[in-house]
Amino acid sequence: MISTIETCTNLIRYAENIVALTGAGISTESGIKDFRSKTGVYQHAPEYILSLDYFYNNPVDFYQFAVEHLYHPDAIPNKGHEILAKWEGQGKVRHIITQNIDGLHQKAGCQHVIEFHGTMKTASCLNCGKIYPTEEMVLRMQTMEEYYVCNDCQTKREKDRYIKPDVVLFGDAGEWFTAEGFQTILQYIEQADCILVLGTSLKVTPFSSFPQYRKRGVPLIIINKGYTPYDHRAGTYVIQDFIGKTLEQIDKNLSC
Repeated sequence: MISTIETCTNLIRYAENIVALTGAGISTESGIKDFRSKTGVYQHAPEYILSLDYFYNNPVDFYQFAVEHLYHPDAIPNKGHEILAKWEGQGKVRHIITQNIDGLHQKAGCQHVIEFHGTMKTASCLNCGKIYPTEEMVLRMQTMEEYYVCNDCQTKREKDRYIKPDVVLFGDAGEWFTAEGFQTILQYIEQADCILVLGTSLKVTPFSSFPQYRKRGVPLIIINKGYTPYDHRAGTYVIQDFIGKTLEQIDKNLSC
């Protein structure tokens, strides 16, 4: 009997336009906590801390939480990130659409990454748009009182020139949360000949809706420790195991 790993290997072997959808599960293997598990970020504080309202009303507390729990400058890519980068270099993986804000796909060498929920690498003034590297924001936190206020522009209301991390918060809208952004992503999904889901439970909208836009007959491969709403749908292949270990085995099989 052919194993699911062997089946997925063959699907990937003949695919020429893979779109990978990735979530926190691919980065936990690099030591970054997810959000909703028993050891996740939300065990340290309520979910509403990562909302736009909370940021406006409590910028100091917000920044302290964000820098402590969301900013991981020393994290390094794991095997999962590296193999995706390898497959991208081979022309198999065309696009990576990630919920992650850690930049590990790019660190691994991936070029075609859509950071659907933004990035913790930078922050921007909400008035003039000046971009501040997060390293600079950390330094400002240590040396300035109102470090979260842009000093390169002038507005009557101080809140209008707050410097917000470039992540998509609850009640917020990122650059991909537009008609044009959605259309671009759905076009990539519709053109794919294989969808690879890595480390996401596919329960957070609108990201969770993306697999349903694949063309009829296009396989959906899910590698995730937990269950997803797509697990029992036609054309879906599920492996509930570690992502790095699984992709490494598939990559090894591809060379045979």
